[in-house]
Amino acid sequence: MRCIAAGLELWFERPGFPPVPPHRQSCHARGKCRAQRAAPNIMIVVGGKRGLNKAVFLVEGAHRTMLVLKRLITFIATSLPVFASGVASAATFGQPEPWQLGLQKGATPVMDDIIWFHDLLMWVITAIALFVLALLAIVVVKFNARSNPVPSRTTHNTTIEVLWTVVPVLILVTIAVPSFRLLFYQLNMPKADVTVKATGKQWFWSYSYPDSKFEFDSLMVQDKDLKRGQPRLLSVDNEMVVPVNKIVHVLTTGADVIHSYAVPAFGIKIDAIPGRINETWFKAEREGIYYGQCSELCGKDHAFMPIMVRVVNDKEYTAWIEQAKKKYATDDSRPTAIAAAGGAN
Repeated sequence: MRCIAAGLELWFERPGFPPVPPHRQSCHARGKCRAQRAAPNIMIVVGGKRGLNKAVFLVEGAHRTMLVLKRLITFIATSLPVFASGVASAATFGQPEPWQLGLQKGATPVMDDIIWFHDLLMWVITAIALFVLALLAIVVVKFNARSNPVPSRTTHNTTIEVLWTVVPVLILVTIAVPSFRLLFYQLNMPKADVTVKATGKQWFWSYSYPDSKFEFDSLMVQDKDLKRGQPRLLSVDNEMVVPVNKIVHVLTTGADVIHSYAVPAFGIKIDAIPGRINETWFKAEREGIYYGQCSELCGKDHAFMPIMVRVVNDKEYTAWIEQAKKKYATDDSRPTAIAAAGGAN
């Protein structure tokens, strides 16, 4: 048995093998060949079938294998911090997470039901997809021209026709019952503890608290003004503040074009249409900051209309209301600039 080394490959022969190309360099099989001595980390890959008299032994260069391993290690090393940051932010509510799969964590009973229904549908559609895949595999394997040269002439099968009619109906009913229940839960407005009117404008939101008689604008914080911990494109200068475990009634309208008020963690999304008042509600069960965005294409700065809702306890909410009344109070008795100009004439 002799070894012929050339470049990055080693070829081992037995008597009866086809002739080896003349440019190959030979060495003794029992000892280390020159290529092995030059590259001691060569990996040997053996190919062949048991019981055959002939076998082919292919040896690949170590640097090619090491290159693949190096790239794999580099990928893992660069990916770990990303996944670690995603795990570290798993306790964060109210905003998207790096490498997030699925919906945001729910902060309201409505969103919890939405997530449950979403997971139910995932199981249903996965089962349907696997069933169809199995049928396709059976058809390909069992009813191809080689396995089934004489095809069946069957055109009707009562059992199959009943099953493919009844089973989809049962699946749709299974989906429809929790779907309608969730829909009614979302649209049934309970008695409100707090009412907030959100007006969409190009391109910011205005919040009005009718019970407390004040209103303020909420604009996105520019990149140059962001503080540590403030997420980009989601932070605002004046956030909407609501109490925890209270029913918040949200009225939405538009001042110019159609906008959409959406906060994923609350499970709410309602259009803000000029000349019309829409309504939705939520009950936040966890304190914290929750983010949303305008979800209706409304112009060139549509992507810069964030929504920021701060959920606080009753004591903090009462204190904020008193501060907001002083900060955002509107004086209806003070004449506007147009009225003052008209009086002067």
